[in-house]
Amino acid sequence: MTTAAQSLDAQAGPAAGAPGAPATPGRRILNALLHDWVALLSAGFLALVILMAICAPLIATLTGHGPTAFDTSAINIDSGGLPKGSFGGISAGHPLGVEPLNGRDILARIAYGARVSFLIAASATVLTTLLGVVFGMLAGFCGGWVDQAVSRLMDFLMAFPALIFMIAILSSLPAGNRSYLLVAVISGFGWPYLARVVRGQTLTLVNREFVEAARASGASTGALVFKEILPNLRNSLIVITTLAVPGYIGTEAGLSFLGVGVSPPTPSWGQMIADSVSWYAVDPMYFAVPGLFLFLTVLSLTVLGDRIRAATDAGEAS
Repeated sequence: MTTAAQSLDAQAGPAAGAPGAPATPGRRILNALLHDWVALLSAGFLALVILMAICAPLIATLTGHGPTAFDTSAINIDSGGLPKGSFGGISAGHPLGVEPLNGRDILARIAYGARVSFLIAASATVLTTLLGVVFGMLAGFCGGWVDQAVSRLMDFLMAFPALIFMIAILSSLPAGNRSYLLVAVISGFGWPYLARVVRGQTLTLVNREFVEAARASGASTGALVFKEILPNLRNSLIVITTLAVPGYIGTEAGLSFLGVGVSPPTPSWGQMIADSVSWYAVDPMYFAVPGLFLFLTVLSLTVLGDRIRAATDAGEAS
């Protein structure tokens, strides 16, 4: 229950920030996460990867090796282009080793690849959330033929095997502006799942007493949507969008692995894993490093999203 139903309680209750005032839902969720070492560990690793992505140019400057710069001195031509030294050529100049054949620095490519993955996943999440909320609330609030039209559109898009059609669409489009195409395609197939949840919750909220009271008091449609219904969807949207990000990172990596994602020489974790497959027997570090970063990033985001969901459910129950 939001503004219309909470106004009397806000006037009668203790002032915000007073010693006896109850904690806000956001503060309760934050306190729960701060006392959860698994959530803190996941958040810490994500903070490290995001910091690497932000500081990717600085990392390249400090190591002296950009993501596309070849370093033939770090590979052994006589051994077929394998990195010099042990563990994939790890050294002071190449902290995570180098790629076989060309000697490109893996740390720089991991950092720039993280930038690509997070930008695509974050952009797709924002666009998916926007489309899902707009169409879901439109269907749930308006009902009638609007609900039928939006629901049939959602059913139509959800009936497609998304990955196969993503591959087909991206394969038929030009290679330029591939990041924008990835965001558009991922969002185009992703928004119906969020819209269905928003529609269902809007249908339950639109006939609640506080919405009826606001409508009877002369509130406009915009006020009903933005002040009464949308705030009550906040917790669900936080949970859904948090869990969507790891899925989109995995989708981008999978599409790049299959050769229809980010185009070379732009670094991508999926592209790096695809290139390393033929080398895993003789240079396992080349395969292990990007694979481990992708696995831990998706795992950390999934675990953190699940912990946020649990904290949100506990806050609502209390």
